Amino acid sequence: MNTRGDALPEVDVAGRRVHFLAWDSAEQWAWAGAITIAAELRRALEQQPRARLLLSGGKTPAPVYEALSRAPLAWDRIDVALVDERWLQPGDADSNSYLVRTTLLQDKAAQARFETLTRTGRSIEEAVASANLHARQVSDVVTLGMGDDGHTASLFPGMRGLEQALANPNAYVAVDATGCPGAGAWSRRISLTPAGLAPSRMRLLLIRGEHKRRLFERAADGLDPLELPVRLAFTTPGARLRVHWCP
Repeated sequence: MNTRGDALPEVDVAGRRVHFLAWDSAEQWAWAGAITIAAELRRALEQQPRARLLLSGGKTPAPVYEALSRAPLAWDRIDVALVDERWLQPGDADSNSYLVRTTLLQDKAAQARFETLTRTGRSIEEAVASANLHARQVSDVVTLGMGDDGHTASLFPGMRGLEQALANPNAYVAVDATGCPGAGAWSRRISLTPAGLAPSRMRLLLIRGEHKRRLFERAADGLDPLELPVRLAFTTPGARLRVHWCP
């Protein structure tokens, strides 16, 4: 399969290098994203006993996860966790856990160890504390998404407590997105913070459609994550952001 895309020149955004790669089709985009993630996980497993992969929810990344599930990796040595989660039980069809289970954790990837953020009988405070314990293991790959409002993870523009969440020294926080249209019916959530993103060895943003491309270009023209939280993907110190886009 030809996965060659249109590699645009790297741009300097807020002192960070951003690599934007445009693909002609959704199929190329999905396989290229999967290959990129698999290559980094394979590299990590060559250097350490286990690798760690953080995944975002939403409909956009599902084809990438399905393609990645077929990658010939030592999945029994890979820990899969979430960038964020709605305050739902893992078996709920609207949860990010359910998305990961039904797309990635199939085929060869069924052997991976999966860490859900929520669990029956666990309060949201206990869930956040557990997530922060797991986050002591540095993530090799963090896969991010971007909503139509410019949110990433569960950090929404205009969200109450957004400034505090962005400055929180912990990897995960509980958030209240009440009144944020992008949050839909699920206002209580757990989210990765910039502090949780910073140590990761690779960060990848998966987006599709002309609107998302224009929105990311707008984000790249500014610095304030309070306006467009997706900016934390390239303003947070650490690994260069890689963006994979297709129409």
